[in-house]
Amino acid sequence: MSELKSRKLISVQEHLRDQVANALRAALIAGELEPGLIYSAPTLAAEYGVSATPVREAMLDLVREGLVEAVRNKGFRVTELSERDLDEYTEIRALIEIPTIGRVARTASREQLEAVRPVAEEIVTAAQSGDLIAYLESDRRFHLDLLALAGNARLVETVADLRKRSRLYGLTDLSQEGSLVGSAREHTALLDIMIAGDAEGAEEHMRRHLAHVRTLWAARKGEAEHAAPSGRLGAR
Repeated sequence: MSELKSRKLISVQEHLRDQVANALRAALIAGELEPGLIYSAPTLAAEYGVSATPVREAMLDLVREGLVEAVRNKGFRVTELSERDLDEYTEIRALIEIPTIGRVARTASREQLEAVRPVAEEIVTAAQSGDLIAYLESDRRFHLDLLALAGNARLVETVADLRKRSRLYGLTDLSQEGSLVGSAREHTALLDIMIAGDAEGAEEHMRRHLAHVRTLWAARKGEAEHAAPSGRLGAR
């Protein structure tokens, strides 16, 4: 009987950990957790109304995702990306993804490409509704699913890691302005070009899409630097 109670307790703890992790991801995306600042588990736990343990465990999940880094005896710091970091990540992604998208356009069947369309449509729906977590998750799935059609699992893993390291934060303002909808629609347009068998057109569209994403980041960062602090979760 005690074993069953123990299993139930573990299940509840894991569920709370996942809830806190999702809340922290949402705070990152909304810009409530700011890059460069250190946040302690007890402080965040008090704001979320939970104990420090699930917050600490959730933060360790985010460390593994590359979203935050542990600071010994202090807490966790939101990963800060410089303009140079983002330029370098974008350059590497372009070197990998642009030719791979061209190769997939030449070799994948119409059925394989059409199977990815629902995910492309999810990106647009999420952008229109302002669901930033769904937007980023659908965007991740779309790009990785397309690249997977090239048949190189290591390539997909590499791009997935690059995407984590260059993940966009503080997208709320861009979402409210409708800036993300245009970027979202680029995914369905890319799919249409690939289905038409236009490999060169797909490569050029992918090049423009990556440049557009990079421009969105620059705009978001510029707004964040000039905005007054508001709605920010407490840093240590």
